[in-house]
Amino acid sequence: MKLHHTVTDHLNQFASYGDGFVSVNDVRYEGSLIVTPDEIREWRPASFEALTPDDFAVLLELKPELVLFGTGKTLRFPHPRLTAALVNARVGFDAMDTGAMCRTFNILTAESRRAVAVVLGA
Repeated sequence: MKLHHTVTDHLNQFASYGDGFVSVNDVRYEGSLIVTPDEIREWRPASFEALTPDDFAVLLELKPELVLFGTGKTLRFPHPRLTAALVNARVGFDAMDTGAMCRTFNILTAESRRAVAVVLGA
């Protein structure tokens, strides 16, 4: 699905998403990703079952205000022990399907919020 693009000076924005991919600033990515307003990097877990507490703890380095977790077509919630580092650091966490994550990230970054999106298996 293609998203309505709002011009945000040099900030990462999701342009589209579909089965097995997301597009950030019109560049297509497959696989798991971390997307911040100013950075894109690979994320280790290849599947929901491969998630570990360290996969979420590493996100604290990015100093997020909120972490948005895109789980693909289907909404899935990680076990609370996996996200404990975020909760203990008082970082907001929200799991959602990937489409909702893309739309929410775009809105939050347009509002100058420090959102970090993690896309599982794009």
